[in-house]
Amino acid sequence: MACIKLGERVGRRWYSTGYHQKTSWGDRNVTRATLDLTEADDLKLVKGAWRFARGLVPGEENEGLVARISGSPARLADYDDSSWEVTTNIGKWRSDGLSFIWYRIKVTIPETVKGRDVQGTRCLLETCIDDYGEIWIDGECDRQLGAVQGFNVPQRVVVNADPHPGDSHSIALLAVNGPIAAPGGAVFVRYANLSFEWRDPRY
Repeated sequence: MACIKLGERVGRRWYSTGYHQKTSWGDRNVTRATLDLTEADDLKLVKGAWRFARGLVPGEENEGLVARISGSPARLADYDDSSWEVTTNIGKWRSDGLSFIWYRIKVTIPETVKGRDVQGTRCLLETCIDDYGEIWIDGECDRQLGAVQGFNVPQRVVVNADPHPGDSHSIALLAVNGPIAAPGGAVFVRYANLSFEWRDPRY
């Protein structure tokens, strides 16, 4: 059964509990299925594993924090993260103070999700990063939806508007502890879901 899990967004509405087989998107019905990228079985289905590393530029002196830095290569699709630590718990609190952590995963689109063919769907990543988050898909950031939206704000971006089995995508999440002027707590990812929406072919 297609379902919505904790924290997922449908249209302009966020669901905090429960499961819903069909959802409203504007004035039409959308059937959805969601893979939980924190669960072993769903990670196996997309042939993915999370890796993480500390720093705006992991491995660099002072974690890459230098004046007027032009960017971090950790966002790029072909970035070599093979030396990073593998984690099965992206929800674990890490670091403190003003800190940056990158979480990366490579996913492969499966043939079916919840028993349905993925052809004709739209694939999205839905996540909530504590405290500030950026989402980079294949080295690109949707500057309207994938850039920092605010403190602990859920985010939803398109991974592939027309996915096919075997398509591969790099997902990189940059987590920043905040507020930046007086950061508290730690850095973690509340959830990360790969969602597929079957839409009416007329739209």
